[in-house]
Amino acid sequence: MEVAVRVRPTPGVVAASVDADGCLELHAAYTTGAGAGPDSGSGSGSAGGSAGGSAAGSGRFRCGPVGTAMWLLLRRHDGDAEIAAGMLAELWNTAPENARADLDIWVEEMRDAGLLCVQPAP
Repeated sequence: MEVAVRVRPTPGVVAASVDADGCLELHAAYTTGAGAGPDSGSGSGSAGGSAGGSAAGSGRFRCGPVGTAMWLLLRRHDGDAEIAAGMLAELWNTAPENARADLDIWVEEMRDAGLLCVQPAP
């Protein structure tokens, strides 16, 4: 039996802004990992930019429009990846399992960077 979980920002991580190009800037109280940011070379289904993000300076991270959409939908749906993936599938006109796979890859990149954590659902 699968345990329900929620994807949440790591404590100390806040969304600072979304610019006109749809890029989200995150601020973190600390950084982790060798690159201190999600792998900007990931091709997780994005067009015109990475689904992950890149370090924009000490404790600052920038997500492209795809990563921004993932962040916003996870936040809007209380960290429920299944609901967020369903919404992404509708937006992208793709199969839900493809959207979920892309979301899962992005979440792992963000977890590796210390920006997201997974917690048991209430």
